[in-house]
Amino acid sequence: MRAIIQDAYGSVDHLRVGEVPRPEPAADEVLIRVRSASVHPDVWHVVAGRPAALRLMGSGIRRPRQQVPGTDVAGTVEAVGSAVTRFKPGDEVFGETVRGVQWRNGGAYAEFVAAPEVGLAIKPSNVTFEEASAVPTAGLIALNNLPQRWVLPGSRVLVNGAGGGVGAIALQLAKAYGAEVTAVEHTSKLDLVRSLGADRVIDHTAEDFIRRGERWDVVFDVPGNHAFREVRRVLEPDGRYLLIGHDAFGAAGHHWLGGMPIQLGLVARSAVNPQLRGPSFASPDKQDLMSTLTGLMASGRLRVVVDRAFPLEQASDALRHLMSGRPLGRVVVCP
Repeated sequence: MRAIIQDAYGSVDHLRVGEVPRPEPAADEVLIRVRSASVHPDVWHVVAGRPAALRLMGSGIRRPRQQVPGTDVAGTVEAVGSAVTRFKPGDEVFGETVRGVQWRNGGAYAEFVAAPEVGLAIKPSNVTFEEASAVPTAGLIALNNLPQRWVLPGSRVLVNGAGGGVGAIALQLAKAYGAEVTAVEHTSKLDLVRSLGADRVIDHTAEDFIRRGERWDVVFDVPGNHAFREVRRVLEPDGRYLLIGHDAFGAAGHHWLGGMPIQLGLVARSAVNPQLRGPSFASPDKQDLMSTLTGLMASGRLRVVVDRAFPLEQASDALRHLMSGRPLGRVVVCP
């Protein structure tokens, strides 16, 4: 089958198209004919091998163990393993191809991919393959970091970086939970976040939300471009701060550890500051979370805007387009 192949860590320009064996699904896996695969920052991290610590987190020390990038997929079930009970050939599905929360390539940039049953769900009929493929990783991150118990009906939520993959879903989750949402974004993306339901918008090129003189019950911070001591000034005393910490494709964060030192520092401070989220040692229930995302999409409460679909052969171009910061919505590749 045709696939994008990554021989080493480094520039996205080094990705190439080649022929690799079609995967055989394990007992608990589903073989999917890929119709669309998402282009998102975690794909870039594994292609670049940055931060270097990710190589110890499942990716491979010297070179990627799995040579085919991509983790988020939507397509049609081709075959199922002997232990699979929830899917059958012909089903239209979407989900993640990696197990657990491993930071590695998942083989989605190919004509076929084998994925664990637990990370998949039936694609809602009102959603395209391109839209569905853009949801899994961003949706799982947003759901894990914005629990409904922290967003009460009528509460005020600010989403910093609301036009990106995770931010756009967090915005819509907060609206689904009954919050009033303020979206912080670049001028070019203000119409996009308004269309996704933002009640108010702040153009970060013209105004800093830290100096606005307002307070919010929750600040969901994707870029992490303000220190927590600054964000505290705009949080209600019993408010919550949730940091995702996008490192701008290596432009921010430590070369070896990325944003992990900041994240670990906030976790340590959570012992004395209830505004911060404490450590969690429980593995996320992917099947349950994927079911939640499916329900939100089927009901229309979660909408995905696709900026551009690239052919598989142009995966490097798709990643460069993502890195440019220009997309008004999600970027996908389609075999």
